Amino acid sequence: MDIEWLKPGVFIGSILFALMGVFVFWICFVILDKLTPYHLWSEIVEKQNVALAIVVGAMCIAIGMIVAAAVHG
Repeated sequence: MDIEWLKPGVFIGSILFALMGVFVFWICFVILDKLTPYHLWSEIVEKQNVALAIVVGAMCIAIGMIVAAAVHG
């Protein structure tokens, strides 16, 4: 059994790609928040808009899949 992922270069590369993916995901969410006519976080948390939460969650999953595919190659 080979423990390739424990090598320092592989481990640090994985951490860097994960951080890069989270950063790109965060930038996409901020852009999505700016494109909508209202503040998404306050609409979901304060006004408890479940329908909007489901739509934003689906968009987050889609953006995450795109970022993961782009980072993975």
